[in-house]
Amino acid sequence: MEPGSLDELVELVRRAERAGTTVRMVGAGHSWSDVALTDGYLVEPRRLSGLLDLDDGTLRDDVPRSTLARVLGGTHLSQLNPALERQGQALMNMGGYDAQTIGGVIATSTHGSGLRWGPFPDMVRSLDLVVAGGEVVRVEPTSGITDPARFSPPRTLIQDDDTFLAAVCGIGSLGLVHSLVIEVREKFWLNEVRTLSTWEEVRDTLTPAGILGEGDHYELFLNPYAGDDGRHRLLVTRRADCPEPVDLPEDKLERHPLTELEASLPITWFFLRLAARFLPGIVADRFDGLLKDMADDGYANVSYKVFNIGEANHLPAYSMELGVSLEGNRHLECIDRLLAIAAERRKQERIAHTSPIALRFVAPSRAFASMMHERPTMMIELIMIVGTRGGERLLAGYEERLADLDVRPHWGQINALTPERVSQLYPRWADWLAVRRRFNASGVFDSPFTARVVR
Repeated sequence: MEPGSLDELVELVRRAERAGTTVRMVGAGHSWSDVALTDGYLVEPRRLSGLLDLDDGTLRDDVPRSTLARVLGGTHLSQLNPALERQGQALMNMGGYDAQTIGGVIATSTHGSGLRWGPFPDMVRSLDLVVAGGEVVRVEPTSGITDPARFSPPRTLIQDDDTFLAAVCGIGSLGLVHSLVIEVREKFWLNEVRTLSTWEEVRDTLTPAGILGEGDHYELFLNPYAGDDGRHRLLVTRRADCPEPVDLPEDKLERHPLTELEASLPITWFFLRLAARFLPGIVADRFDGLLKDMADDGYANVSYKVFNIGEANHLPAYSMELGVSLEGNRHLECIDRLLAIAAERRKQERIAHTSPIALRFVAPSRAFASMMHERPTMMIELIMIVGTRGGERLLAGYEERLADLDVRPHWGQINALTPERVSQLYPRWADWLAVRRRFNASGVFDSPFTARVVR
């Protein structure tokens, strides 16, 4: 189904209820978990795309207009970024990929890196949903941006912190997202520098009082296997605001042209998948060379082009992502243990990673279902080339063996979550469920995912 208006979303929900079936909105289909699957109507939001007028006649007079944007939920980030740029605006932060929809990245708490910034749900200031019965609700914090006196039926305005903090990260299970108001900033430029180091060198600096508190967009790309000297090579990426690039040489205005070319060639995909299937150890042995090739002393451009990691996004891969708290240096213990597990399983079972591991850092989120809820978090992305022998078995072992560190798996990536485990990991889960019961009173937003995780 491809509805193109709020009225069509309302009718679709009511039609599903009359037929005794369900409905679920998919974003860009980027998830590797069952989060977007449905046995009923599948909504493809391609026609629900673009920026809307910020003030639909209901904004409070004291709301700052320049730092907000109203956007349809099906808008892909690749479309949203240039549209914001034309208005002199930009997303404050984003991950390394821009093909997802804004509704999708918010619903699953997608994130960038840097402890100054929370995940996507924390950018949201207002959310328009179609819930059970085809009711249209606008959900905002208690001190929301909408003036109740200017908001008229048949829509319902809910300005309540708990309802908002549940709905804003709804994992696609609380209703169909029509549009959102997000906080943005003035258009800006970033300079990216990538340097080689080792886990052993940077480990003890990775604290909020150390390098993580310096304010950069900071992330790591880590070889899970030690070199001959016993050290684990990694690539340190730092991105910081800079003036608009003027008169820079061509090689400073694009990212690693040879690496980009290699990643874009179809033959690269073919050989990677073949090697991942039959010779994963050889792929792993190339990691140090890969990290060295990616090092660069500067790449400057408009912010969203620097956040996007480029052609590497198109390599055939899947992943698991685990969020671990920075409190008590739990994140450092987690990586130490992960590296030991990786070495053990490569030696004993001959199963190996087929990509380095990405480590990113995110501020605490207020959203009840965010992986970063109430704690500063390191997100560990465990990436595998499609076809990797034993890859999913290797990932499942991490989730199981690191569970005592209260790691929170990303909803949209491979996970083995259960209702019992989710209730242990999320302190406000009961409150999230209460809002779900209200917005999903007819069961119209049930799915295989909710049957496995939410019930």
